[in-house]
Amino acid sequence: MFSFAAPWVFLILPLPILVYFFVPPHREKVSSIRIPFFRHVAKAVGAEPRSGSVTQTRTRLQTFIVIIVWILLVFAMARPERLGEPIVTEKSARDVVLALDISGSMDQRDFKTADGAPKQRLEAVKDVLRSFIAERDGDRMALIIFGTRAFVQASFTEDLQSLNGFLDQTAVGMAGPNTALGDAIGLGIRTFESSQVEQRLMIVLSDGADTSSRMTPVNASAIAADKGVVIYTIGVGDPNASGEDRVDLEALRDIADRTGGEYFFADDETALTDVYQSIDEQNPRVVETQSYRPRESLAHYPLAAALILILLSSAGFHIHQRRRLA
Repeated sequence: MFSFAAPWVFLILPLPILVYFFVPPHREKVSSIRIPFFRHVAKAVGAEPRSGSVTQTRTRLQTFIVIIVWILLVFAMARPERLGEPIVTEKSARDVVLALDISGSMDQRDFKTADGAPKQRLEAVKDVLRSFIAERDGDRMALIIFGTRAFVQASFTEDLQSLNGFLDQTAVGMAGPNTALGDAIGLGIRTFESSQVEQRLMIVLSDGADTSSRMTPVNASAIAADKGVVIYTIGVGDPNASGEDRVDLEALRDIADRTGGEYFFADDETALTDVYQSIDEQNPRVVETQSYRPRESLAHYPLAAALILILLSSAGFHIHQRRRLA
């Protein structure tokens, strides 16, 4: 498709006509030499002496070339351009933080696979998370791990393959043996401070009670609700255990309720897969589409044509003058 970036420039196209009719002609006085044998000189060069001013005139060809050059210059100033096919880009309209508990209790092999084989809790969570991350193509995601302390394992990225790489490097106990659930939520809120989108989702998975946070889960969830962060909580531990090994289901349910999210419990790999599928269905991929058409400037073509015409006409004029004087 062909268009002009500055079509208003065509308004100056009749400008030379206005100048020709309304602007007085240029007059210039020059010095002359009086000689007594002027008529003999004029006769020798074949000129006919006349009184008054001398007016320079153009041939029809010269006038035509001047008009064409002016039109080409106006075309160039209007910035002609060729528009390419529309290119559509998609940008994530929601950021997702995954907060994963890797305390010592995640090393227990009480999860069951589809065929009934025992499996480590963290490995089961990793396998399900990989599938969940793959389905979030287009979303920006970050990964937080927490034990005794909470850490950002991967900041916000659209490169979900690299996020899976960071997930693979996660091991039980690398953040300490205890559970800092409140600190993990607080760190997730801080991570969202660099987010430029309004929709913010945090998914928190834990298998124990909060035992080492400097910020309580209740306070952290209240701040999250104030910041517009929706939290989905998943409990994967044993609610009948004692001490730090007992998952605090009430706390996880309260966190989700305070932020407008939802609470889930999973005691095997199949149930955990269903949980993430449910979260995915409730929070489908959200993107903002932007389209643009690449523009290729064509202004150099009329400029080149005008330059060639000027050079050719100037060369032709000089050749004609030489032949005339020869």
